[in-house]
Amino acid sequence: MKAAVWHGRRDIRVDSVPDPEIRQPTDAIIRVTTTAICGSDLHLYEIMAPFLEVGDILGHEPMGIVEEVGPAVTNLTPGDRVVIPFVISCGDCFMCHLGLHTQCETTQVREYGSGAALFGYTKLYGQVPGGQAQYLRVPHAQFNPIKVPHGAPDERFIYLSDVLPTSMQAVEYASIPPGGTVTVLGLGPIGQMSARIARARGARVIGVEPVPERIEMAKPNGIDEVIDWNDPENLGDAIRDLTGGRGSDAVIDAVGMEAHGSPGGKLAQQLTGLMPGPLARKIMETAGTDRLNALYTAIDAVRRGGTISIIGVYGGMADPMPMLTLFDKQVQLRMGQANVKRWIDELMPYLAGDDDPLGVGDLATHRLPLEQAPHGYEIFQKKQDGAIKVLLRP
Repeated sequence: MKAAVWHGRRDIRVDSVPDPEIRQPTDAIIRVTTTAICGSDLHLYEIMAPFLEVGDILGHEPMGIVEEVGPAVTNLTPGDRVVIPFVISCGDCFMCHLGLHTQCETTQVREYGSGAALFGYTKLYGQVPGGQAQYLRVPHAQFNPIKVPHGAPDERFIYLSDVLPTSMQAVEYASIPPGGTVTVLGLGPIGQMSARIARARGARVIGVEPVPERIEMAKPNGIDEVIDWNDPENLGDAIRDLTGGRGSDAVIDAVGMEAHGSPGGKLAQQLTGLMPGPLARKIMETAGTDRLNALYTAIDAVRRGGTISIIGVYGGMADPMPMLTLFDKQVQLRMGQANVKRWIDELMPYLAGDDDPLGVGDLATHRLPLEQAPHGYEIFQKKQDGAIKVLLRP
C-alpha cells in the first residue's frame, strides 16, 4: 500500500509499504477513505525527530470502511463505516471506566512514562503505524472505532477522530459559567471548533489569531469578536478592555508550544532536533523547554478565579511557570490529550441532522490525494495558500 512516511525533519514521502495484517484477536483492518493532517503532526515535521525513525507511518485522524476483523471483534462487520479515534484504548481498564481513555492502563507506553498509545505519533506514544495510508490496522477494535452511517460525505464525520472531541474537551475543561466569556487563543482547527462549540452553548467568545484566513473563517460561524494577535504584550489589556476590566472568565489555549513570538524557544527546539537521537531524546525528556507565549498570555488574560483550559500541545519538562501569578490570581488549570470516546455521544447530535450547526463542512481548506501529502505538510506548516485544514484521500 501507499503511506505517508517520515524520512527526517521536513521530509515526508509517500512510499510503498507492506499492507497491515491482523495480529491480535481484537484487531481490525480498515480501508482508509479520508485522513487528515493535524496541527500536532507539524510537531513531527519540525520538532520531534529524536523520537521518530525513518519509515514511521504518520497520521492519526482517519476514517474508512472495515475490511477485516479479528475473532474477538463482535461489534464490527466488513462494510461498516467507521471513524478511528487517535487514542488507542481498551475500554475496560480502571482509567477507561473513568472516561480517561488517554491514560488507558492497557496501552500506556511505560518505557517513556507516557499515557495511552496513539496512532502515528513517535516512540513516546507506542510507534503505532498511522492512518495517512491506504489501509490501517486498528488495535482494540472491540472498543475504539466509532460507527457512523453511510451516506453523508466523510467531512461530516472525519473530525470525530480528533478535532471535535478535542474541542469539546477544551470547552468542558474551561468551565465557562452560564452566559460567561471565553477567550480562545488560536483559531486553527481546534480553536475554530472550540469557539463554535462554546458559542453553541451560549458563551460569549473572543477569538485571538494573527492569520487573516483563520480570522475570515471564524466570522461566518458567529465568531465576530476577534483580536489580531500581532501585539502579544498588550493582549491582556485588550481582553480586559472587552470584559469590564476583569479579564475573561475562561481562556482556551489552542496554540501550545509553537506560539508566535518565541525566537529563543524556537531556536532551542530546532537545535535539539538536529542533535544525535539518544542525546536529543534525553534533553527533551528531562530539560526540554517550550515556547510559552500563548500560556503566558492566557495567564494574563484570564480573570481572577477563572479557568485556563490547555489543549494546545506542550512537551517540555523544564518549563518556567509563573506560579506566584497563578496562585495569586487563584487560577484553575485543566489540560490533557482528548479522551475521544468520552465525548462522542454529546457530539453526535451536532452531526446527525441535515443542518451543520458547527460548520464542519467548511473547516477543510485543502483536499489532496495521498500522493500529495508532502505538499500538504509544507503548505500547512508554512501557512501558505490559506491552508487551515488539509484532508488526504488515499
